[in-house]
Amino acid sequence: VQLVESGGGLVQPGGSLRLSCAASGFTFGTYAMSWVRQAPGKGLEWVSAIGIGSGSSSTTYADSVLGRFTISRDNAKNTLYLQMNSLKPEDTAVYYCARGGYGRRDYRGKGTLVTVSS
Repeated sequence: VQLVESGGGLVQPGGSLRLSCAASGFTFGTYAMSWVRQAPGKGLEWVSAIGIGSGSSSTTYADSVLGRFTISRDNAKNTLYLQMNSLKPEDTAVYYCARGGYGRRDYRGKGTLVTVSS
């Protein structure tokens, strides 16, 4: 199993970023997927999950990002996405793609750093 995140960087408060996660080594379309994050000095926080289907009805979000972040997937490209809008300084963290949904995840990538600062 390999999960490779990309798209992180420095953005001003109120800005947007789109993260991507390229998955390989397993049948991507048969697994729920998640994004989790770890802020400096803090523990791992689950951010969002998407079920096997690609519709919005299969998505869930942490309260802290609801209405600002959108998770999606392209099973044909084996890729998971996280569109992040209205970013806040408290969104600063390393973001990880993980295999599995809200309750159980077994693999995650090495992460991509998102820094929200003016």
